[in-house]
Amino acid sequence: MTLLRHTHAGEVQERHALTINPAKTCQPIGAMYAALGIHRCLPHSHGSQGCCSYHRSTLSRHYKEPVMAATSSFTEGASVFGGQANLLQAIQNIFTVYQPDVIAVHTTCLSETIGDDIPQIVEKATEEGLIPAGKVVIHANTPSYVGSHTTGFANMTKAMVQYFAESVLPDKVSGRLNVIPGWVEPADMWEIKRLVRLMGLEPIMFPDTSGVLDCPQTGMHQMFPKGGVTVEELKASGDSAATIALGPVCSGPAAKHLAVKCRVPSTILPLPIGLQATDRFIMELRKHNGGRVPEEIADERGRLLDLITDMHQYYFGKTAALWGDPDTLVALSELLLAVDILPKYVVTGTPGKSFLKQMSQVLLDRKHEVQVREGSGADMFLMHQWIKNEPVDLLLGNTYGKYISRDEGIPLVRHGFPILDRVGHQYFPTVGYRGAIRLLEKILDAFLDRQDEECGEETFELTM
Repeated sequence: MTLLRHTHAGEVQERHALTINPAKTCQPIGAMYAALGIHRCLPHSHGSQGCCSYHRSTLSRHYKEPVMAATSSFTEGASVFGGQANLLQAIQNIFTVYQPDVIAVHTTCLSETIGDDIPQIVEKATEEGLIPAGKVVIHANTPSYVGSHTTGFANMTKAMVQYFAESVLPDKVSGRLNVIPGWVEPADMWEIKRLVRLMGLEPIMFPDTSGVLDCPQTGMHQMFPKGGVTVEELKASGDSAATIALGPVCSGPAAKHLAVKCRVPSTILPLPIGLQATDRFIMELRKHNGGRVPEEIADERGRLLDLITDMHQYYFGKTAALWGDPDTLVALSELLLAVDILPKYVVTGTPGKSFLKQMSQVLLDRKHEVQVREGSGADMFLMHQWIKNEPVDLLLGNTYGKYISRDEGIPLVRHGFPILDRVGHQYFPTVGYRGAIRLLEKILDAFLDRQDEECGEETFELTM
């Protein structure tokens, strides 16, 4: 828990066979989160009860909402002889008791290792009449020993295209866009849809956890909340005019598959976090609405610029350490550089050399000042070693950075997944111009709070 509290500076240990406090979690969590973004869908973990329990509890702790999911409940017998009987029984029970429209099956380490063939099992369930008319079972292969939670999210999102997308119209529907949002908060999905609609366009967003993991308190439990992308919308995505994928890791695979399957042209952009990234998103939308930008969006951009101008003196020259998902880190790094904060250390446990290339493109002539690492050796232990040698002014990442924050006395701004010790992140966006204003305000508060705490009595000012 205390990580490097008793380790001296200068002792950076490079490890190849040991990961300590990884900056990622496993594929099934991402697949489960994506599946929750389908209306009336019940995620199903094909593995042991323990796996499903861990994935549900992590999502519930982050979103502060009950996460519904089923499991094949493997025992020793299923581990030896295969999980077909368990999954067949589960499909029958789920449709009988809970009556979802979709069951989204994702695999685990155990079911992948023994080699369960999910499409074959689903075919057998169909032959035996276990899947009611109009209901669907989809699947994604998500072994935990490959990739990370972002990989699982991408695989399940791609499965939505594989199972549902259709092209039945002679022409694509003008003004209708598919938007694949990547792993962001429900509030971010609301904000992205708001921007698309303000631009006069009709979005089909998938997955869409808005209205699912940010539900109002009504006093009544809903097994299937009113939010999420519908099956009809997923089918119609094959006839949309274009697809905009936000984040190459989480959203790119689904967009590419949709382009091949239904010939829907796709554009892959960074997550719209910050001024430049949101500008790119808005400019892409302009290609589909005749080129106009409504005054409301222009005003929001102006307010963001005003905040940056007014508060630049507090950002300038600061340094930060970041950890989390590749798509998020690229966007956050660009945001920080725009206000003259150097992202000095950047770490993701998600493997993939393309991340290093993307970071290089963002950092440009400052890349020699920044340490960037990805994969199994890129963990919070390494991050803390770097900080021990050369401290930074800000920590920006999920809850797992709070130990470094406490040990080193560095302010932490929580962002990403999971956030287990704070509330509100699912209700307030950090994408778009309004989201950037909120994120920069949180960073500014962290700097000014620390300045108030550390300054001498003679410089403790009312107005800053």
